[in-house]
Amino acid sequence: MEAVGLSAQFWRGKRVLLTGHTGFKGSWLSLWLESLGAQVSGFALDPGTEPSLFELARVAEGIDDHRGDLRDLGSLLELIARTEPEIVLHLAAQPLVREAYRDPLGTYSSNVMGTLNLLEAIRQVGGVRACVLVTTDKVYANQEWLWPYRENEPLGGHDPYSSSKACCELLAQSYASSFFPAQRHDEHGLALATARAGNVLGGGDFAPERLIPDVLKAWSAGEPVTLRYPQAVRPWQHALEPLAGYLQLAAGLYQQGPEFAGAWNFGPSEQDMCSVGDVVELLARHWPAAPGLRIEPSELHEAGLLRLDSSRARQLLGWQPRWSLEQCLTQTLDWHLAWKGGADMRAVTLGQLNLYRGAL
Repeated sequence: MEAVGLSAQFWRGKRVLLTGHTGFKGSWLSLWLESLGAQVSGFALDPGTEPSLFELARVAEGIDDHRGDLRDLGSLLELIARTEPEIVLHLAAQPLVREAYRDPLGTYSSNVMGTLNLLEAIRQVGGVRACVLVTTDKVYANQEWLWPYRENEPLGGHDPYSSSKACCELLAQSYASSFFPAQRHDEHGLALATARAGNVLGGGDFAPERLIPDVLKAWSAGEPVTLRYPQAVRPWQHALEPLAGYLQLAAGLYQQGPEFAGAWNFGPSEQDMCSVGDVVELLARHWPAAPGLRIEPSELHEAGLLRLDSSRARQLLGWQPRWSLEQCLTQTLDWHLAWKGGADMRAVTLGQLNLYRGAL
């Protein structure tokens, strides 16, 4: 039986604003919310890749699709006033570490000012009961130690992307304290939380300079994949894992208010926190005559070790990872091969979503 936060009984008819619905995770979440009966309004830029999961899975068919820039406060105010969302899920962002090195100004503008505008629009219009701001596991001041980070660890950000997301965490804390304090919840009615997830994998991710898309692109062309830092350890998980957490968190905020406010980690099981090289090796087991890899170290800083402690989500939300890394990679590869074979990718994507929901 699905948890309350993942059941159609809770989500049916709920008015949801989802930012970043044209992205990789946003597309998966749009389909999930639609399948639960939610009334979804999406707000985002056009898909950032060609092809894209959004187009291949025909995500726009089941939601109210709006295009715009979060840096345009007026558009946000108008949309929120018109759609009257009860729940806001904020996924829109510039999500790539190396792109942030190339364009730090654009990254800070999109991630920080975009989040600020969303919070301000919510404050001005009112009516939202639950808001989940998605940041990243990279918001921590990473000391590259062996034990996993908990939500009360210090924030940091060596690179522009990580720093921009840590800024979003501080924005959320400030707005929660200044405008949506727990002791005045009866007046303003909003509960606000941030969600920090690890490195997500899954079918339909075509973003450049991400591990699995790079591997599949290279191997499909019969070429070895180039790795910058094969020994780097990351918290790998299928995109559906943290998305389940966001849904459960949003439901908790909606039903319990400030009790579920604050920061939350959504990371994989300890055994699935492995190196980049290990992930490629696992994937190669399912790829006939995989062309292998080559190593070209990068001059840009990238963390070598990052682990998450998700005890809070496990204990208070009842959330936990359902798919092993092996299952995650198998599903990702199956999706990719189905796409290459000309399958109906909306049906394939919904099929994998239903398979995951069956594991809950």
